[in-house]
Amino acid sequence: MDAKEQLKEDVRTGKVSTDYLIDLIFSLQNQLQAALQEIADLKKQIASSPTPKVAEPYSIKAEEKRQEAKNPKKKRKQKNGKKRGRITSAEKIAQAERSEAIYPEGLDKNACHLSHTRPVWRVENGRAVLIAYQIYRGPKNRYGQIPGVIGRSEFGIEIFVEIAFLVYTVGMSFDKVCLSLQFFQNMTLRKAQVDALLHRLSRHWEKEFDTLCTLVANSLVVWTDETGWSLNSVWAFLSEKARILLFGVNKDADTLAKILDPSTFKGLVVSDDAAVYGHFTHSQKCWAHLLRKAIKLTLLEPDNAEYRRFTDRLIEIYRKAVRVKRDGRLGEAGRLQKIAELEDEIVVLCRPLWSQNLPKLAGTQDDYRKLNNEIMTLVMREELFAFVTTEEVEQPNGVTVEVGATNNESERTLRKPAEARKTGRTSKSLFGARRQSILTSVLESLRLYLKQFTLANVIEEINSWTEEGISCFTKLLNKMNLSLPKISVLNGLFPKVEAEPKLKPSG
Repeated sequence: MDAKEQLKEDVRTGKVSTDYLIDLIFSLQNQLQAALQEIADLKKQIASSPTPKVAEPYSIKAEEKRQEAKNPKKKRKQKNGKKRGRITSAEKIAQAERSEAIYPEGLDKNACHLSHTRPVWRVENGRAVLIAYQIYRGPKNRYGQIPGVIGRSEFGIEIFVEIAFLVYTVGMSFDKVCLSLQFFQNMTLRKAQVDALLHRLSRHWEKEFDTLCTLVANSLVVWTDETGWSLNSVWAFLSEKARILLFGVNKDADTLAKILDPSTFKGLVVSDDAAVYGHFTHSQKCWAHLLRKAIKLTLLEPDNAEYRRFTDRLIEIYRKAVRVKRDGRLGEAGRLQKIAELEDEIVVLCRPLWSQNLPKLAGTQDDYRKLNNEIMTLVMREELFAFVTTEEVEQPNGVTVEVGATNNESERTLRKPAEARKTGRTSKSLFGARRQSILTSVLESLRLYLKQFTLANVIEEINSWTEEGISCFTKLLNKMNLSLPKISVLNGLFPKVEAEPKLKPSG
C-alpha cells in the first residue's frame, strides 16, 4: 500500500486526527505560497536586470587593438618572431608575365623617354595576370595613362568592380571574396586589401553618386521603401533614370527631402502609406500593403463573413483597376471616367464603417476599423488609382517599364539588406554605410544603362568614362540641362567622420 492509500486508511480508522490534517494543509499552503513568492521575485529580478549587450567585438584580437590604442608605445609582438615584409616593385616586375609600353596620347613616341615601370594586376581570360607597364614621359611632363587603372593603383578596374559586386550585390564576406578570387582566378588578396580597394573605388565614384541623386530628383516615377538596418535604416529610391540605396541613414523627413523634396518633386512617388510620404502632390500608394492587411484579417478570423466580404470586394476592385489600365481601347478621358467609378465603389465599400467615426476598438475589430479609415483617406487624396493613367517610362537602355500599383520592386531591393541585418552581416560604422551607399547605387544604376548587366559590359562602360572624360550618368544629366547641387548630397547624408584606410601593397 502506497503512502496515499495508507493515509486514507489511517483517517478512516481514527489513527490520524482532523486537527492534524488541518494543520498539515495550512503548513503546505504556507510553504507553497512562499515558494511562489520567491519565484515571482526572481522573475522580476531577471526582467529588471537583463544581461547587457556588448556593442563592441570582444575577441582576443579586438582586445589587443583596444590595449594598443590605450598604450600606443607598446608594440604587439609578432607571431613566431617573424616580421611580415612587402614585395618590392622590382620583385613584382620580375614576376610579371609580360611588359607593355604606355605612351602619352597624341605624342610622337620618339619624343618620349621611359619614366618608370609599374606592375598592375589585371584579369584576362578569367585569370589574374601581372603586367609590367612601362610608362613613357613626353614633352611638358605628359605621362602615358594605363587604361582601366584608377590613379596609381596596382589593380585594374575590373578587379575593383568584381570585388564590389561580390561584397555588396552577392553579399559575400571579405573572407569568401578572397577565397573565391584565389580559387577562380589565382589571385591572392588579403582582407585589408579588399577593404582598401572598396574604399578607393567609392572615393572614385563620389561625384557619380551626386549625379545619380540629381537624376532621381528629376525622374518621372520613383519607387521607394525603407526598412531597419544595423545603423538606423536603409532606404531605396528606384526611378527610370537611376537607383539610389542609402545605408545607415535616418528614416525621417529630412533624409527624404535630401533625395526627393516634396515641395519641388513633380513626378509620381510609389510608396507605402508611411507618414513620411504624406506630402507629395502626386502619389500612388501600394495596393499590396492594403490587400495584405485585408487578407490578414480573414486569416485571423476565418469565420468572420464581414472580413471575407470586404477582402473579396477590395481584391475585385484592384483587379478591375489593373484591367482598366491595360485596356488599349480607352483614352485618357475614358480612364478618368473609369477611375471615378472605381473611387465610388471604394466609397460604397468603406463608408458604412468609416462614417461611424468609431473610437479605438479591441483586437481585429480595431485593425478592420483602421484599414477602412486608411482606404477612405487615400481615395479622398486620390492616391489609389494614379497608376491607371500613368504612362510607361523608358530607361536609358531603351527598356520600357510599366508603372504598377505596388512598390514591390523597392521591397525586393531591400530584401538582401534586411536579411543581412538579421544575421549581423552589415556595416557597423557610418564610414562603411557611406561606402556601401556609393558602390551599390552606382552598380545598380548601371543596370538601367546596359542591355545586359555583365562584368564585361560594366568594365567596357566604365573604361569609356575615362576615354571620353564623362560617365553615362553625366551625359544624361547634361542632356536634361541639369547641374549638380552646390552642396554635395553625399556629404549632407554622410559626414566624413573617419580617416581613409591606406591600401596595403600586395605580397
